[in-house]
Amino acid sequence: MQNDIAKTVSEIIADVRENGDAAVKKYTEKFDKVALVSFEVPAEEIESAYKTADRSALRVMKFAAKNIRKFAEAQIKQFRDFDIETIKGCRAGQKIVPLERAGLYVPGGRFPLPSSALMAIIPAKVAGVDEVIVCSPPSSNGSINPLILVASKIGGADRVFKIGGVQAIAAMAYGTKTVPRVDKIAGPGNAYVAEAKKQVYGDVGIDIVAGPSEVMIIADETANPAFIASDLLAQAEHDVNASATLITISESLAEKVKKKLEAQLNVLKTANIARESMNKNGKTIIVKTIEEAIEVANKTAPEHLELQIENPKKYLDELRNYGSLFLGNYSAEVLADYVAGINHVLPTRNTARYCSGLSVKDFVKMQTWLQVDNKSYKDIGKMAAKFAGIEGLDAHKASAEARIFADTKPKKQKSTPINSSP
Repeated sequence: MQNDIAKTVSEIIADVRENGDAAVKKYTEKFDKVALVSFEVPAEEIESAYKTADRSALRVMKFAAKNIRKFAEAQIKQFRDFDIETIKGCRAGQKIVPLERAGLYVPGGRFPLPSSALMAIIPAKVAGVDEVIVCSPPSSNGSINPLILVASKIGGADRVFKIGGVQAIAAMAYGTKTVPRVDKIAGPGNAYVAEAKKQVYGDVGIDIVAGPSEVMIIADETANPAFIASDLLAQAEHDVNASATLITISESLAEKVKKKLEAQLNVLKTANIARESMNKNGKTIIVKTIEEAIEVANKTAPEHLELQIENPKKYLDELRNYGSLFLGNYSAEVLADYVAGINHVLPTRNTARYCSGLSVKDFVKMQTWLQVDNKSYKDIGKMAAKFAGIEGLDAHKASAEARIFADTKPKKQKSTPINSSP
C-alpha cells in the first residue's frame, strides 16, 4: 500500500514540476471533481466569508487565535540575537531571521479543520515570515470551506489557494505561474500529503511528517473513567488508524473505562470510525507502578500524553518523549486541539523522541556570524592551522596561515592627480 502511495505521489509531483498550473488543474479535476478557472481565492471572497460567518463560530475562533498568538509570542522571545567575544578580538553572534515565504496546508474533506489553519498561520506570522500562503482543497462547487477562509483571515494569511492534495504540496515546493515557490511547507494532511512532504523535502523545508493521531493516558484510581473514555474516543474518531492507549495501575479503573467507552460509543455520531479505531488500535495496559507507566510512555513517545493521576507534576521531569503533555484530570487534550494556545500539529509514530510540534521555531533560522580583528588573528589563526594539520586538510591549513604571514599593515596608495578638463 505504502509503495503504491509513494509511486502515485512521485508521478504527480513530477507532472506538477514539469507542467505547473496545467497539471494542478488536471489533478484538481480528477480528485476534487471541479474544473477551476482560477486557483487563488479573491480577497472579496475571503471578506464575504468573514462577514457572513456565524457569530458564535467567529467568537470561538477569535478566542482560540488570541491564545495561540499569546503562546507563540512567548515562544519567539526565547529566540534572540546575541553578540559575544569568544576570544579576545574574536566576536561571534547569532541572528534570528524569519523565512521569506511559508506554505501552509490546511485539510478539507469530511472534517475541514479551521483550527489547523490557525495553528499553522499564527506561529508563522508571529515569527515574522514575509509572506504566508495557504493551500486547501476545494469542494465540488469550486470553493474552500468558508470557515477555513475565516480562519485564514483571522490568522493573517497573505494569500489563499484552492488547491489540495499532492498537487498543492508540489506547487508550493516548486512554484507555478500562479503559486509562488515557498521556503518551507507546514501543516497536517492525509497519507498522500505526508508522502508528498517527504518527497519534496530537501528542495523545500518541511515541518514534520505526521501520521495518524495518538493519545496515551496514564491513570490511577483517582481518575474519572468517563473523562478517560471521552479522551480516548476524541482521538479514535479522527481515523480508523488512530491509536488510543490507557495505561493504569488499577484493574478496577480499566473495567470502568471499558463500560464508559461502550456507553459513549452508543451515542457518538462518529461511532463507526471510533469503534473501528478502538477495535484495531485501542489498548489497555495494566502496570504495577506509575514509574513503570512512565517507562512505557518514554519508549512509545506518543503524540498526546495525559497524566490523570494524583500529583501529576511530580513526574514532569521524568517524562522526556511526547508531543504535548496534559497534567491532571481537567487538562483535556481537546483543549489543546482548539483553544488553549499550544499547537496541535505534533510528532507521531515515535518521532517525539527527537522532534517537537509545530511552533515559531519552524519559521525562523538561527544564523551565526563571525568578526575577527587583524591584531587578534595571529593567535587564533595558528590554532586553526594546527587543527587543519591534524585533519590532513592542507588547503584549510594554508587558508589559516595566509593571514598569519600576510602584511597586515595596509599599503599606502600613491595619489594620482586628477586631470582637469581642457
